[in-house]
Amino acid sequence: MEIAPGVHRFRDTCNVYVLVRDRDALLVDFGDGAVLDHLAELGADRVTDVLVTHHHRDQVQGLARAVAHGARIWVPPAERDLFDRVDAHWQQRVLTNYYDLRQDRFSLIEPVPVTGTVPEYRTRRFGGFDVTTVPTPGHTLGSVSYLVDVAGRRLAFTGDLIHSPGKVWSLAATQWSYSAVEGVHATVLSLYELAEHAPDLVLPSHGEPIAEPVPAFDLLERRLRAFADSRRDTPWNARGQWDHPFEELSPHLLRNVSSFATSYALLSDTGAALLIDFGLDMIVNLPTGDDRSSRRPWLPSLRVLRRDFGVDRVEVAVPTHYHDDHVAGFNLLREVAGTRVWAERSIADVLAVPTRYDLPCLWYDPIPVDRVLEAGRPVRWHEYELTLYPLPGHTLYAVAIAFEVDGRRVVATGDQQTTTWQPGERAEVLNLQYKNRFRIDDFTASAALYRRLRPELMISGHWAPRLVDDAYLHLLAEKGAELARLHRELLPLAEVDFEAEGVGAWIRPYQATTGRGEPFAVEVEARNPFAGKEELTVRLVVPHGWRVEPAVSTAPVPGRATETFEFVVTPGGERCRRARLAADLTVGATRFGQHAEALVDVR
Repeated sequence: MEIAPGVHRFRDTCNVYVLVRDRDALLVDFGDGAVLDHLAELGADRVTDVLVTHHHRDQVQGLARAVAHGARIWVPPAERDLFDRVDAHWQQRVLTNYYDLRQDRFSLIEPVPVTGTVPEYRTRRFGGFDVTTVPTPGHTLGSVSYLVDVAGRRLAFTGDLIHSPGKVWSLAATQWSYSAVEGVHATVLSLYELAEHAPDLVLPSHGEPIAEPVPAFDLLERRLRAFADSRRDTPWNARGQWDHPFEELSPHLLRNVSSFATSYALLSDTGAALLIDFGLDMIVNLPTGDDRSSRRPWLPSLRVLRRDFGVDRVEVAVPTHYHDDHVAGFNLLREVAGTRVWAERSIADVLAVPTRYDLPCLWYDPIPVDRVLEAGRPVRWHEYELTLYPLPGHTLYAVAIAFEVDGRRVVATGDQQTTTWQPGERAEVLNLQYKNRFRIDDFTASAALYRRLRPELMISGHWAPRLVDDAYLHLLAEKGAELARLHRELLPLAEVDFEAEGVGAWIRPYQATTGRGEPFAVEVEARNPFAGKEELTVRLVVPHGWRVEPAVSTAPVPGRATETFEFVVTPGGERCRRARLAADLTVGATRFGQHAEALVDVR
């Protein structure tokens, strides 16, 4: 079926759209690949590129044929691992006692190589056509739609976002967690996103072309909102979330109430904006998995900054700490908006080389840092002066960001403490996770920092802004001291002090990739847990057939201090995934054993 000049629909396991120019074909989705047997009928000699809307097998089960044909394969950024690393996904996916209901097993059964990912929010030429990629989560979290102008009409290739007026291809696909329907909420927001691009013709993966998109979208929105509201006590204000994601804390400081974690926009009178944290914009629920396809950065709130607040550029993004929900959108901001990332030195290293660290909540990709900031040294951004202060507690790699805006002293505290405490209640206010490298006196130190800074307003990563008074500062000091006291009562620190984390060694990088027989460097940071100087000995344990130089390393280390030891490891001749290394620790005459591990892929 020819649906526009040079644009055909080919029916397969899904609708495959064929765009032909000068005997070359660009395909949107691929199905089982039967379209390759009919190219001549479609006026084409070859397929140059295949654009994929989402990872489901009915869209892509024949992609191996496209690779053999010589076509370039382009996939959604959030779903790339479900194409060229889908074998690893099958090995890792939890199958027993699972509560993650995403249809991520409706994926390829064997990996296929891909050329790259499509550039969201941008226009790029594929096979003779200018194609704009729009994030449209809903049917899957990582789904995208493609916009192409042909013969004066804007065509929207929408995958399974919509089937027909008022209908979706699958409701089951919209249930991502055990009891929610996150995909329903995401679909409504994606309909808003797509409508802003004013398509003339919508081409779904299943269903007929939709010649009147506006009433089709409106009907589907009404039905989806009715379905969502049937599962809620109060109606969902979808349009309010989309149109008004920002709470105005003051004329030049905005809080994004739709994001997870909460991000903040500091506005300059020059028209620029600085973002404090930027993770998962316009969130519809907490992520249900831990793989890349369970987390979707996108940028819908940026258009509101432009429309309502006169922002013409998002110049800088500064993280309070490295956790994924605070930094997931940084790379996309850089690519789409030209945003530069500024980060304090310790956070910058975690962002730039996440595989070096054994920490929770790391983002999947390195995040380059354009400017490394020194703690305690003020930095100027237009009319504002910001100072970053070390804020260990929630995590060792965190800062408080202090600045003055609209005549008020503000401190951004990330996830350091909740702000739900009220007089007369004993709610938990300190956000403690040991694996984040918590140390016993961290919250005592942060309380002292707040007393020195005397902020009038605290803004945090997940809780409402907090007006600060002496009672609240006293509470934080009291709780920090209580936490430290309880740890000292509970742990045998006078005898063996491995701090609150209880760990005596750390191997870096924690995750390494190398080739067969190719040596790589390893550092082991080890702690002397005793009060006095001791000889500290580290033996690196490697798999059978591997070599390590030196086999053992020793050094005198002062009491309750650490020392870093260097090793070179050469793997054996077999490929493997996640081979284990261990650091065996002896301090003085006390053998503590294998206190740290690291994982190595040999390819």
